Amino acid sequence: MSDNQWGPPGQYPQQPPQGPYQPGPGQPQHQNQHPGQYGGPGPQGGQWGAPGGHQQAGQPGGPQYGGGGNRPPGQVPPPGPMGPQPWQPQPGQPGYSQFAQPMQQLPHGLGWGAPPPGGPHGPHGPRGPKKKSKAPLILIPLVLVGLGILGVTVAQGIAKGNDPEYTAPTYTPTSRTTSSPTEDPTNEPSPTAPPTTRPTTTRPTVTKPTAPRTTNPPVKRGPTDYEMVSRNKVYRVGTMASVGCKESRARQSNTAGARANYVNLKTCLGKSWPRLIQASGAQFRAPTVLMFTGTVTSPCGSMNDTGPPFYCGSNETIYMNLREDIGNYNRYPQAYQKVWARMWMLHQFAHEYGHHVQNLTGILDANHNMRYEAPTRAAELEMTRRLELQASCFADVFIGANRRTYPITGQAQFQWRWLIGHVTDNNNDHGDANNHEYWALRGYQTRNPGACNTFTAPSARVR
Repeated sequence: MSDNQWGPPGQYPQQPPQGPYQPGPGQPQHQNQHPGQYGGPGPQGGQWGAPGGHQQAGQPGGPQYGGGGNRPPGQVPPPGPMGPQPWQPQPGQPGYSQFAQPMQQLPHGLGWGAPPPGGPHGPHGPRGPKKKSKAPLILIPLVLVGLGILGVTVAQGIAKGNDPEYTAPTYTPTSRTTSSPTEDPTNEPSPTAPPTTRPTTTRPTVTKPTAPRTTNPPVKRGPTDYEMVSRNKVYRVGTMASVGCKESRARQSNTAGARANYVNLKTCLGKSWPRLIQASGAQFRAPTVLMFTGTVTSPCGSMNDTGPPFYCGSNETIYMNLREDIGNYNRYPQAYQKVWARMWMLHQFAHEYGHHVQNLTGILDANHNMRYEAPTRAAELEMTRRLELQASCFADVFIGANRRTYPITGQAQFQWRWLIGHVTDNNNDHGDANNHEYWALRGYQTRNPGACNTFTAPSARVR
């Protein structure tokens, strides 16, 4: 469990049935006459701390998940993987294209190197024939003025050749006309700027495309909470390999025997999960394991030994209830009952380790956010059940991977098979017996975390 648990407060699981287990056609058959349940209440207030204040450990950075988009806060995840959005054209409909992005278009206009508007002769077209010139009427006066200027220039050249320091005087010719005499203005203004009303032709502006230049790479958005829980890379890491884990020879009849089993299970799980965690892009860290009797205080709240074990993500610690495990083993005298107590302890420990896997991969923190933002109590409980059923599925991925060496055979297999299908969920926050059995078997049979994606399952599979 994380902050909730299976079963009514203060009760241990009832007496298990006697084996051996004999499966029927298609599905194993067993009687449902002795409903077992997980122990008492969890820490009050949950293991998450203040809303929004939980610091996630080991969450992978960068986007890992495609598509999906943001959902309204608290929306219960839809069944199955996300499909095409309603606004997207579907195959066979107008506007559907197999290309993910539209092809880039060039700028509109004339393009590069285009001639000016109007063609090669300018904006007004070809010119007309030339008119006869009246130049001979004014040619004679201009010849006389030119001869006078030439004589002055020759004289300046001779003087300059005789005197090396000679500076040619500045000569300003006076314009005269042969028409009737007029008085010259005394202060004739000199134009300083060309007229601004000259007709111009406007050409369309063509912007030459240039490659975008950025000083910093674009910031990629992180995954949403729903993407984190439903498309986590841990679902694509493949099958867990056996590490040859064997059950401890010690029996949990006392503190030393229970501690030996906890140490052994922590070692086995610590060999089984690192490769898969790292393949998902997360960093593996082994959890701390503490056993307690009486009342224990953790960053996630206080807990007493009338309840089951629990996991606290704030300090990445599994708290095992020593009184429960020793009490289950010593309560019943029959050998098969003691086998049941050993299988119960195995499943409980591996379940809490499953919460640690969720914490390292970011699922635990994202689920907390979704529960906090849930619009109704019913939606919040459904998100809790998705989390808890996944932790059991992760537990049985490990158990299934090591079933031959532990071993899970004979009476051990019968008792394990019985207990996963006989849990009670009085608080409606862990999943009923049928669904718990369904997800536990998926993990056990496939040995693959990809079979444990409870967050895309329909609501009927997480009741």
